Amino acid sequence: MNRLNRREFLKAAGLGVASLAAGGCLNASQTIGLPNVGKKPNIIFIMVDDLGPEWVSCYGAEDIKTPNIDKLAAGGMQFSKSYSMAQCTPTRAALLTGQYPWRNGWVNHWDVPRWGAGCHFDPKYNMTFARVLKSAGYVTAAAGKWQLNDFRLQPQIMKEHGFDEYCMWTGGEGNNLTRSTKRYQNPYIHTKKGSKTYKDKFGEDVFSDFLIDFMRRNKHKPMMLYYPMCLTHTPFTSTPDEPNVTGKYDCHKAMVRYADYILGKIVKALDELAIRNNTIIFWTSDNGTVRSITGRMNGRAVKGGKASLAEAGVREPFIVNCPSLVPAGVKTDALTDFTDMMPTFAELAGARLPKDVIIDGRSIAKLILGKKKDSDRLWIMAMGFGPARIADDRVRTKKIFTDRVVRDKQYKLWVENGKSSKLFDLLSDPAEKNNIIDSPEPQVAAARAKLEAVVQFFPRTDASPKYDPTPPQSWDRKPKTTKKSKKKTGN
Repeated sequence: MNRLNRREFLKAAGLGVASLAAGGCLNASQTIGLPNVGKKPNIIFIMVDDLGPEWVSCYGAEDIKTPNIDKLAAGGMQFSKSYSMAQCTPTRAALLTGQYPWRNGWVNHWDVPRWGAGCHFDPKYNMTFARVLKSAGYVTAAAGKWQLNDFRLQPQIMKEHGFDEYCMWTGGEGNNLTRSTKRYQNPYIHTKKGSKTYKDKFGEDVFSDFLIDFMRRNKHKPMMLYYPMCLTHTPFTSTPDEPNVTGKYDCHKAMVRYADYILGKIVKALDELAIRNNTIIFWTSDNGTVRSITGRMNGRAVKGGKASLAEAGVREPFIVNCPSLVPAGVKTDALTDFTDMMPTFAELAGARLPKDVIIDGRSIAKLILGKKKDSDRLWIMAMGFGPARIADDRVRTKKIFTDRVVRDKQYKLWVENGKSSKLFDLLSDPAEKNNIIDSPEPQVAAARAKLEAVVQFFPRTDASPKYDPTPPQSWDRKPKTTKKSKKKTGN
């Protein structure tokens, strides 16, 4: 594909030259304010780990019932075209920063507590939505899975990222795996008081109890709660509600049901605290289901797509609910992806986005408040999976230009090894089985040209993570050495 200049890109993408690309760059120094809805709303963002829509009954799942999630959708807005990134780290970094992985550098998975090598999510180079909302008077809390920093080396890092209080699973820590890998039974959790094992506790209970206590103590203040759950990620396990369950599928189903229960527990607490009507709940997942699990959805089998650019890997269940603010019973095909959360939260909070930081997302605040019928986007994008590499003592992207997908409401373009490789009509082919990349049909050719123009707008070289290295540790992952280089160096 040839590179387009900005004017050509905007024309090909169907936008006016005076506007910015929908889903492209938003000048972060722009002031965005909350529509006239009264008191600043509380915001809770709940993100399940490894769960595609084929395991949510309001999305057509046939092998499970998720009554609390379904109730949230029925009383709010349910999205059918929402993208995460393809795997844990890229998704979380995009969500926190409002930037695509090709910009923030978190293109590949990097398990910081386990692999280290000096790499970490550095507040010096990475803005978070928590810091933005704190500037607007919000109190902030986080609970669940982080995995972007090593709390042994940076015990106060959550505060530096903008969270007043926190209750986080540490992630599997190199040289401490026996204790630290436990996120469910006897979880190993980090708070302001340090890291310890919570004996005879179940991780998700500890996290949700912490958040409810935080809400109780701060209910008269505007609050931002970030809850990246540990459920339903492997290892497959029993739950407090189903302690005797065994087997991969039965454990997976029990874990999904417990994630649903936890949502209901939080909603119940909001009702009891009398703040439900001023609390906007976002509920979603970080990527698709693990690949060893297949579920039926709307009459077809869907194999888990985690770490894949297929729809099963990056199209997530996404629900927004607030009884007094978000219209009920709305099913929308509006396009949105996780970079949109930073500007959305800022607009809802009446916060000013920081100067000199480029945000790739577009706010959907007016859409979820019923002020608009659609998002501003003409496309959404997903990328990022597999471990990063180490080169020249730095953690770097695996490829110069990482594989990615771009879609609009009907068509989806795959870009692999820097070239357009597949095009699917998702309306007629949701399972992506019929590649129409070379179709001569005028409508298909026009869709391909439009999506290729979007791809040409991206930099041709992806960024790598930006950080000042933490001190070397014995468990740091080392760069791979080829046989040829071993012979050359004599090692």
